[in-house]
Amino acid sequence: MYLIKRSKPFMIPEYSLTGDLLSYLSCGLQYRYHNKGSLPPSIPVQLWFGQFIHSVMEESYLVWRDKERKTFPWDWKTEIREIEIEIHTRLMAQGLSAPLNLFCPYDEKKTTKGLCKDTNHPHKLIASRRAEAAINTWGKHLFPLIDEAEIKLKGTRPLHKDLEKIARSQYYGIKGIVDVISSVSMRNMPKNNLIMDYLLQNYDLIKYIRDLDTYEYEIIIDYKGMARPSIEEDSWKHHEWQILTYAWLRSKQPDAKKVIAGIIFYINELEPSGENLYDFKEQIKNNSTDIVPKGSDYEFLEKWRYGKEIPKLSDSLKEERSIRVIPITPEKISHSLKMFDELVGEIEMCVYMESMGRGITSSWRYNPIERNCTVCDFKTFCPDPKPHKYNPTVP
Repeated sequence: MYLIKRSKPFMIPEYSLTGDLLSYLSCGLQYRYHNKGSLPPSIPVQLWFGQFIHSVMEESYLVWRDKERKTFPWDWKTEIREIEIEIHTRLMAQGLSAPLNLFCPYDEKKTTKGLCKDTNHPHKLIASRRAEAAINTWGKHLFPLIDEAEIKLKGTRPLHKDLEKIARSQYYGIKGIVDVISSVSMRNMPKNNLIMDYLLQNYDLIKYIRDLDTYEYEIIIDYKGMARPSIEEDSWKHHEWQILTYAWLRSKQPDAKKVIAGIIFYINELEPSGENLYDFKEQIKNNSTDIVPKGSDYEFLEKWRYGKEIPKLSDSLKEERSIRVIPITPEKISHSLKMFDELVGEIEMCVYMESMGRGITSSWRYNPIERNCTVCDFKTFCPDPKPHKYNPTVP
């Protein structure tokens, strides 16, 4: 009697644009420890606020959809606060605690200061102010357009032929979660909708729509818990790349309509911090922003100095800085998928080199940028941290 040897398990590696590729581009070594090594960051500021604002907007939509609160603006203390606390509780259950000075987790019953400056709970700190601004600025325009929320997308792509001998599989999976899918009809377009106004102001998008043979479209919408980046920053290109990849994944679903555009909401622009305004001034100075303030907004920013009270900018400037429209064409999608394939191939090569016995630091690329290194948990044993002021320790 002959026994057949069990074959090796067949595994298709999965990659997401935000969790894998963009993390790898930021710093491959940090990506190796966080994602491949499953080591969570000790101070997940960006992670917490990103999860917070996504969840608050989704929960607010559900409240609006169920006709509990149809009129705007919503009052923070009586209508938004309960949603915030619900989301805060969920994040705590996932091991994500709100960073100091970002969110007040207490109610009026709390008689001690806790982590706040005084006992006047609840405090409307910057996370709450941004959540309130996002709901009251975009909610009344966005919620009526929503067809689906929190859509999970998946697809497969062949790996490059040059990697056939070393890769774990001939294919790899792409996954992602779209915050919002909006169905739009150009024949029955909602009136007095600020989001649609911005779409129709985009010349490239309108030109593309005229050449299509359908009146029913979809728009992909994503929230970013950050300020609008400079057009020279990598993140500016990466955000467009993300939308284009999501559009391709969406097109593979049987119920999908033609995706004509993506919209990114940069939530921090509705309630900017001093650091956000300082970066904005630098962008203006270097001609590296696509949105330039005018009139009184320009004068306020010109006079403002870092560390001083935040100037009161106009709502129109905040809205314009907060929304970004990205037209989607087959040519752009093809280019984004090519970039995705190349980066996945690079990561697979790093995995292979480490599996063959090379050390972690010699297998994975690292990107010594001070902004990344300052908050990195692995800077003390990194081969080249910036700035060079961290004493090396054993990992």
